[in-house]
Amino acid sequence: MRVFTGKWTEMKELKAYKIEIFGLSNSTHDFNFTFNDDFFNHFENSLVNKGKGTCDVILTKTDAMITLNLKISGSIELECDRSLELFDFPIAVEKEIIYKYGDEEKELSEDVFVILKGEQELNIASFLYESISLEIPMKKLHPKFQDESESDGMIYISEAEEESQEESVDPRWEALKKLK
Repeated sequence: MRVFTGKWTEMKELKAYKIEIFGLSNSTHDFNFTFNDDFFNHFENSLVNKGKGTCDVILTKTDAMITLNLKISGSIELECDRSLELFDFPIAVEKEIIYKYGDEEKELSEDVFVILKGEQELNIASFLYESISLEIPMKKLHPKFQDESESDGMIYISEAEEESQEESVDPRWEALKKLK
């Protein structure tokens, strides 16, 4: 992930996902954001084209840091790997992001960032998009296929079946084995 602060909000359409932190008091604040198909269109090569939902943010500001607790819920449209049918995939994500104040902006870990003390706003659009994208399963199956047993495409033979196959060996193979 990258630190997206006020500089990232140059995209006019994603200004709806910014939080003005400069004037906030040192306490807890609640924010609510929604996302829809237009949101996903702003990201190049997006894994998701359609979806809708909400993101509730609880921001806790202190003198030393800012903590964002994101709770994302909604659904995205995926294409089934087996039938190529489109289906709605539910998503529910809870994520914590920590911003510490420092002399230069940098990423300490995937969820901990250093921002400048005078930073005026944060934009959560990238975190929202990445959190949703990470929820996409490796194997996208339509719900009608979920009841089927999971298999990797291999055919497994039980020991009993294997023994019965050995007992009913074609006599031609037996003749070939005698040649050894």
